[in-house]
Amino acid sequence: MLLFTLLVTAIISLLTGSVYYFAKLERVEVFDKRLRSRAAYNAQLLTIMGDSAFVTLRRLDTANTVGTASRSIRVIADDGKVLYRFDMPNSPAFKVSPELLEQARTNGEVFFNVDTLEALAFHRVNPTRGFFVIVAGHDDDGLERVETLNKILLISVVLGVFLTALVSLLFARQLLRPITDIIREVKDISSYDLSQRVRAGTGSDEMSQLGNTFNDLLGRLQESFAIQRRFISNASHELSTPLTSVSSQVEVVLQKDRSADEYKQVLFSVREDVTQMRLLTKSLLEIAKTGSQGGIELNEVRVDEVLMKVVADVKKLNTEYGVELDFGEFPEDEKDFVVFGNSELLYIAIKNLVENGCKYSPDKRSAVDLSFAWHKIYVKVVNQGAVIPADEIPQIFQPFYRGPGTANVRGFGLGLALAQRIIALHKGTIFVTSDSANGTNFTIELPAIKIFN
Repeated sequence: MLLFTLLVTAIISLLTGSVYYFAKLERVEVFDKRLRSRAAYNAQLLTIMGDSAFVTLRRLDTANTVGTASRSIRVIADDGKVLYRFDMPNSPAFKVSPELLEQARTNGEVFFNVDTLEALAFHRVNPTRGFFVIVAGHDDDGLERVETLNKILLISVVLGVFLTALVSLLFARQLLRPITDIIREVKDISSYDLSQRVRAGTGSDEMSQLGNTFNDLLGRLQESFAIQRRFISNASHELSTPLTSVSSQVEVVLQKDRSADEYKQVLFSVREDVTQMRLLTKSLLEIAKTGSQGGIELNEVRVDEVLMKVVADVKKLNTEYGVELDFGEFPEDEKDFVVFGNSELLYIAIKNLVENGCKYSPDKRSAVDLSFAWHKIYVKVVNQGAVIPADEIPQIFQPFYRGPGTANVRGFGLGLALAQRIIALHKGTIFVTSDSANGTNFTIELPAIKIFN
């Protein structure tokens, strides 16, 4: 409010100051025209009538007291002799210096000030001699008008500033009330209850947009916290299961002496549980790593090289796994099949998709297709596993989620969640389609490095 009032005060002051300044200039210009008109009239009368014009001038000056209350007139010959003189009773006496007369002779006329009088020295030459007409006066009417205007402008400035301060105060209160309400409502929201929303209203102004932005942020935070809580709950459950199994087996085997074969059997079981726990911990660490972009080293990565490594490693996991790799026509520009990212993370994401395709497909096979279009790279992983229902597709990327048909296959439900995070870090997207005719198709879309050049 204060800032707005100061700005408006400055604008009003500048405007009124300009009006007053130009009004003063206009008064001086008008009065100078009046002086010039009177001096030209006197000079013309003297030129026509000669010395007999002085009687007429005296009669006119004595009778005419309208316009300038203080008025003085001089007619001086070129030799300095005063030919005619008239002074109003209240006009101050003044003298004209020879230098000023010489300047008027040279320029034809010259304006000057004598005490409070404004004057004009006018030089003319008639057929018999040259002379100066000096007209001086005090512009009482003009100065009074300017002074009245000055008072009006000062009062207007004071009233304008007062009204501006009052209106801006009311406007600021009205404008800031929604912000105050939002601040109060946001303070009541905590991480334990993110379901509350601020009142955004139904308008389309900035306050409504701010409220809607807060609500969108709260919605994303609520979803993130819910995912985090589910992740922690599921991770705790998945980790506690092998730990409980190991602890139970150790307690049972320690209750009495066992044979070497029984100890060996328990150790094999414990090793299996520990291996499962190690794999789970590794997956959790990889997901945590994808949540911090600042700790990831990014370089130029050729996707075809990553795919060849994935195919070779997936085949080593299980002799039954089969992977078909098909490269489309490579673009002429090398930067169109290079991405800017982390080769290890891309390897993990694509390997998870290919391995899942082999793991959940009856024929244990995955088809991988690499293609290029419009400075984008497409990696398609297709398998003939069970059809994923349309309403279940958004859930398969949730951590620890496993579909109804995957109960007999070992896993933690972290592979697709990890793959989606890695692809998102590389500014890419994963699309999923699943039907009985074409199987399940995971398509990775990555921007080529040429887009960023």
